[in-house]
Amino acid sequence: MSENDANARYIREAIVEPAPIARARAHALELGVASVSPAVGAQLAVLAAATNARSIVEIGTGAGVSGLWLLRGAPGAVLTSIDNEPEHLVAARRSFGEAKIPGTKARFITGRAADVLPRMNEASYDIVLVDADPENVIEYVEHGLRLARSGGIVVVPRILAGGKTADPVQRDAVTSAYRSLVQETQESPAVLAAISTAGEGLLQLVSLSTD
Repeated sequence: MSENDANARYIREAIVEPAPIARARAHALELGVASVSPAVGAQLAVLAAATNARSIVEIGTGAGVSGLWLLRGAPGAVLTSIDNEPEHLVAARRSFGEAKIPGTKARFITGRAADVLPRMNEASYDIVLVDADPENVIEYVEHGLRLARSGGIVVVPRILAGGKTADPVQRDAVTSAYRSLVQETQESPAVLAAISTAGEGLLQLVSLSTD
């Protein structure tokens, strides 16, 4: 086993997922929905806590796994979660109810993110999670950076695409979009960018003031 494999296994096994989130993950598996890994979920919770997040947008609800991780880090925040699949939102509401999250702390919107995001207030959110329609990831990140306040964070899980992003031979549309996103954000003066390799990978972007 290589050092990288050993580290990945250690991180994977070290994270203890709270019971309500584990139940949400089980609901996701029943639906065939891919949730963020516990390693990435724990990072989301830390980011939410570190920023003292009060307003969060989630693009891609799944069955509520990522939303519950975010609210674990920022229990005082209000989460707005957008998904095009009503079944996913039903599962998320169930997961949030089982986790005893007050109804005032979560707002679920059924619709295409491309239609919903342009209507949301800019510079109003502490964290924007982009985890839906990977072929549209660049467009969604652009919206996310518009919605994030100065100092706010936009996060993109699965950025490593199972190792495909790092492999120059891989040139499918989604992998190319992830690779372009990494390059563009590294070069942009509007953000600070970092990539975590834990779990499926997490791109983290801090929106900088343009004043």
